Amino acid sequence: MSTKQAPEDLSDATRIVGAGRRSEWTGPVVNPPVWRASTHLYENTAALAQGPRTNEDGRFFYGRRGAPTQWALADALTALEPGAAGTVLYPSGVAAIAGAMLAVLRPGDVVLISDNAYDPTRSMGKGLLTDFGIEPRFFDPLDLDAYRAAFCERTRAVLLEAPGSLSMEMCDLPALAAIAREKGAISMLDNTWASPLGFAGLRHGIDIVIMALTKHVGGHSDLMMGSASAGPELYEKLRNRAQQLGNVVSPDDAALALRGLRTLHLRLAHETQSALAVAQWLAARSEIAQVLCPMLPGAPGHDVWRRDFTGGCGLFSFVFRGGDAAARNRFIDALTLFGIGYSWGGFESLAIPIEPSAYRSRMTWPPAPCGEGDRHGVRLAIGLEAPEDLIADIEQALDAWQPR
Repeated sequence: MSTKQAPEDLSDATRIVGAGRRSEWTGPVVNPPVWRASTHLYENTAALAQGPRTNEDGRFFYGRRGAPTQWALADALTALEPGAAGTVLYPSGVAAIAGAMLAVLRPGDVVLISDNAYDPTRSMGKGLLTDFGIEPRFFDPLDLDAYRAAFCERTRAVLLEAPGSLSMEMCDLPALAAIAREKGAISMLDNTWASPLGFAGLRHGIDIVIMALTKHVGGHSDLMMGSASAGPELYEKLRNRAQQLGNVVSPDDAALALRGLRTLHLRLAHETQSALAVAQWLAARSEIAQVLCPMLPGAPGHDVWRRDFTGGCGLFSFVFRGGDAAARNRFIDALTLFGIGYSWGGFESLAIPIEPSAYRSRMTWPPAPCGEGDRHGVRLAIGLEAPEDLIADIEQALDAWQPR
């Protein structure tokens, strides 16, 4: 006799299809309709008086608290993050990082920020948080002893990112989270690169998991959005602070994010395999000093990635062997299938030059085993094109890189 499967027993692919599709939100159709509404009406004054007394998704109140389109997206993201009690939506990934910081930090607190974090995160530490009387301290996430020593009695939170922005270092997230908990600090992770399909943050000891939904979840380079998921206590703090800041996302964008979410596992699988093919090809080229891709066997951080992660994505970097910035830029300009632009996680491939040394306080660039003259890097975001076409495009662009 067969038994009904619990949601947690289903595969990610199956959960993605059904997540957030509550019948009270979808009605007789497959997808939640787009509810565009600022004003929610009440039956009578008694119901109006009751409205402020409850604060949860699924209860109409006012447009800032969302409606079924936004609730369905938040519900779906929560279902994909094991251990999450809820998810808060923000108008961008940076807004999600700021919202999480402001939910758990107070004037006088210290926050430890991974030295290889996304540059807007670093800027937030040195700007917004400093203006609010919060002290940022940057640390090398690969040096556990120095990290442990960086805590003090005022340290309230730690902001992690894996792999590192631009330079792609893979740190030991469970160990970093465990030390933070031991020290009484809240751990936050920017998990945009892997998504919960590739790394279950809360299950590995992280307290708050943040994503830029702009990237993989949206998947089509046509929306801006962020999210933060957490257990019951921290979820309430995130929700309350987001409401106090007036954060709300467009129902139209929420509908686009829900559409992108349904194919997330397929796109991530294709991008990951394509990225590995491109990375392996680059690793064999004499023009390349180092491929910075933790998914690549033999690359820095691969063993940690293989131990803790169940997936990856199409984003990685590489460093040229010698040459100069002009040669690196000629290479990028010669690409025909790669757009030149920020962001990633869409269906199209992108390339940008990188100079991480400008965004580091504790870590060095270039990474070992690069030589002294090997410092000019490129970040590739591999999309849904055929990998053999991308490789051919990179090969022809390497002719433009050759010293002149």
